[in-house]
Amino acid sequence: MSPFLTARWVNLLNLTYRVPPALLQPHVPPGLELDVQNGHAFVSLVAFEFLDTRVRGIKIPGHVQFPEINLRFYVLHKGQRGVVFIKELVPRFCIALVARRVYNEPYQAISMRVGSSLTTGSLELRHELRHRGHRFLISARGKGKLYLPPSDSEIHYFKEHELGFGVHHAGHTLSYRVEHPAWRVYEQLEYELELDYGRLYGEKWAFLNHARPFCRCLAEGSAVKVFPPDKL
Repeated sequence: MSPFLTARWVNLLNLTYRVPPALLQPHVPPGLELDVQNGHAFVSLVAFEFLDTRVRGIKIPGHVQFPEINLRFYVLHKGQRGVVFIKELVPRFCIALVARRVYNEPYQAISMRVGSSLTTGSLELRHELRHRGHRFLISARGKGKLYLPPSDSEIHYFKEHELGFGVHHAGHTLSYRVEHPAWRVYEQLEYELELDYGRLYGEKWAFLNHARPFCRCLAEGSAVKVFPPDKL
């Protein structure tokens, strides 16, 4: 099967939080179970950039390079891990429209821009968002060498996944595959959030404004392939 979308995903900041399983249970698609460890479920804020984006091999002018910021959580299906999205923020209406129609993913277009600066041994990122009159900022700095975390590490567990899940307009669960090599991460990470999770993702997520991430990383990224969805 040919991929629906190809791109390079780069400069992926992942901040993962422990949350009560009951908070996520209403979002779990039919046929899946929540990934729970030691009584905790997990959500991740992931901010990154799309580069060289192609849909069915075609570059769409004005939609080749753009940022995305999403909030996702982790599920299991017959022992396989995957992710489900609470919301995915992008700066272009057409991107959100296509993603909703093809994958029925919870995309929303808002005002966003990203800047990055790469020097020897250091990467600096700055995501700026505007939503309903409010300005938000996500900034990060990765320092030191890039390395590949062990496959049994927490960082590997939360940054790597092959399957995404969603719910079709008709109500059944969709599964789609994401293909890329394992990503290297920076040895050190500093970050700063001027973010209101409640305003961006709904009031029940406002407690994350004062929460400390359980796991965090800044990954280099790579070329990716995203395949069309299948009915579970």
